[in-house]
Amino acid sequence: MKKDPKFAVFGGGSWATAIVKMLCENQKKVGWYMRNPDAIGFIKIQQHNPNYLTSVTFDTEQLNLTDDLNQAVTDADILIFAIPSAFLQTELEKLTVPISDKIIFSAIKGIVPETGLIVGEHFHETYDIPFKNIGVITGPCHAEEVAMERLSYLTIACADTQKASYVAKNLSCSYIKTKVTKDIIGTEYAAMLKNIYAIAAGIAHGLGYGDNFQSVLMSNAIREMKRFTKRIHKIDRNINDSAYLGDLLVTGYSTFSRNRMFGNMIGKGYTVKSAQMEMNMVAEGYYATKSAFLIKSKLDKKVKTPIINAVYKVLYEAKNPKKVFLELTEKLD
Repeated sequence: MKKDPKFAVFGGGSWATAIVKMLCENQKKVGWYMRNPDAIGFIKIQQHNPNYLTSVTFDTEQLNLTDDLNQAVTDADILIFAIPSAFLQTELEKLTVPISDKIIFSAIKGIVPETGLIVGEHFHETYDIPFKNIGVITGPCHAEEVAMERLSYLTIACADTQKASYVAKNLSCSYIKTKVTKDIIGTEYAAMLKNIYAIAAGIAHGLGYGDNFQSVLMSNAIREMKRFTKRIHKIDRNINDSAYLGDLLVTGYSTFSRNRMFGNMIGKGYTVKSAQMEMNMVAEGYYATKSAFLIKSKLDKKVKTPIINAVYKVLYEAKNPKKVFLELTEKLD
């Protein structure tokens, strides 16, 4: 790894904005790729993102803002992607410069639909990035609380702990605490799965289920996550760590959770399309549900995933949420 490598963040949403804010606490210059030139022009004048986390102000002298993907890649050594997984490959198709020598960190919680792979595996398979140069940034952490500088925790995963530690150091500040792990596969799958379980929690809330049921749902969800991740990548991991259980709980319970919000709308009677149109942000759990369902269909049939199955039936088979969740209540314990 180069001495004092340069960072660039890719994405214009709330999580990208939050990561840029954290990096600006430690870096003199931060690259920031946004595809919308109007948003870039707005930030340069008004010093904040016009669409997300508008309360966060930036010293624009610290920002290398660009809508040129290739320029952002060329100017940086560590690339942090915070583009919704459903749109990642479309953006990457703009690449005309190599990225095989770059260090890639994913702050994306989802599956790339074109390949059915988690983001780290997608970069490895499609762009020949060695796993030692691939990392994951995960929570429990909501961008909205970063904006308010409320104490939050991040887990930084990479097979090369030196790289993970460097990224962790540059994201750490008075309101961000970080820890490092080598479990890039487990943390990334957990980050994807927790969005599905948050949709389930939202559907349950929308249907009128109370806190007692929610606690049972979440306790079953963490066990389901453990079974799933163990079958995908069997290593010694503590599923009760904050990167797994903690991230699940904050996504399942928080009012900031877009996936819970999406599920709540479905539970209240919105169609999938109408809920997506009304939300201003992408609920990545929608895309993750289909991917997880297809992956689990190829796994050992002994791996039980009743919550994933239930959410899939509601979102992709247009089954009645009330009937599906009534059936689900008989499968939980």
